[in-house]
Amino acid sequence: MLPLPSEQQLGPRPFYLVDTMKDGALKTQLSACTGPFRKSNFSIAHRGAPLQLPEHSRESYLAAARMGAGVIECDVTFTRDRQLVCRHSQCDLHTTTNILSKPDLATKCTQPFSPADPATGKKASAKCCTSDITLAEFKTLTAKMDAADTSATNVADYQNGTPRWRTDLYASPGTLMTHAESIALIKSLGAKFTPELKAPEVPMPFDGDYSQEKYATQMLDEYRAAGIPAADVFPQSFDLNDIKFWLRTAPDFGAQAVYLDGRYAAPSFDHLRSETWTPSMPELKAAGLRILAPPIYMLLTLDSSGRIVPSHYARAAREAGLDLITWSLERDGPLTKGGGFFHRSIKPAIDREGDTMTVLDVLAKDVGVRGVFSDWPATTTFYASCTGLR
Repeated sequence: MLPLPSEQQLGPRPFYLVDTMKDGALKTQLSACTGPFRKSNFSIAHRGAPLQLPEHSRESYLAAARMGAGVIECDVTFTRDRQLVCRHSQCDLHTTTNILSKPDLATKCTQPFSPADPATGKKASAKCCTSDITLAEFKTLTAKMDAADTSATNVADYQNGTPRWRTDLYASPGTLMTHAESIALIKSLGAKFTPELKAPEVPMPFDGDYSQEKYATQMLDEYRAAGIPAADVFPQSFDLNDIKFWLRTAPDFGAQAVYLDGRYAAPSFDHLRSETWTPSMPELKAAGLRILAPPIYMLLTLDSSGRIVPSHYARAAREAGLDLITWSLERDGPLTKGGGFFHRSIKPAIDREGDTMTVLDVLAKDVGVRGVFSDWPATTTFYASCTGLR
């Protein structure tokens, strides 16, 4: 493994983003920034560096560290023999690995490949889960860019669905990682850890007695076994019960647990109306939570003049004494048409790639987030270095 540079190597993307910004004080400031660029805990690697490399692969983690990510994510799920591995979803192997091209393993998938039928409009589909296979079988797979062509009538075409704004140029080979392997690698890279306990897609307890509590405990036990200080680990979950469990049973880890706020999916939830927030911000704080992590759009809104400003949700979280982390920068694809899910509350103000930097600036300076997940950590490292963030 090549040693990490003492100054991070960011490549051309951050400078491209600055070049495409609207003229103004922020563009002037960032245009004058030539380094040095340093590793920053503000820069959180979302699944590694999946804008160009297969997510949660060894290669993606290495790239993230070389781009200065101070914190690197492993989404944690389990295999049929209860071993922990890094995957964004328990059931994403059909879009993130080559499992469908391996007949002996493809037949073990929860839902084997079914081709599209143009005559009826039926889309191609499959569902392959880590819990369908053993760790030894998982280790025979290779990672690929997360994508599928649902119009495909064969496996090869189904697996060849990477969006044009991503790339397959660096996708082979992609080395899959166990959770323990990710810990050893990230430790060697001098970064901190943010594992996410993924929601099981199989009934729990699994295989008789593998409960949610055992799963949540096993994840933290692998950091203890590796000698990682709890202060260097930011365990995440979308399930508030997981956070409360860690606070009760592992308070050293629970102290910096991150509640990923997925309440946006509930029809009754409105991030602009506090009466729809259950629990409330003060109730989250009283439960022992310190770090709240919503998607970017929930922290931002537009004022009467069309400027991007902190949302009511963002202000209420800070007033309750909660720290904020947000996700996921550079995941919407091109911003020339306003972006997608992550920019949906500010779409009218987004019309160019350089708006990535404007959004980042509001999140850092006005909202006051402590870190930002990005699919390309060079961008957040660049911003942190140029504005004096650590």
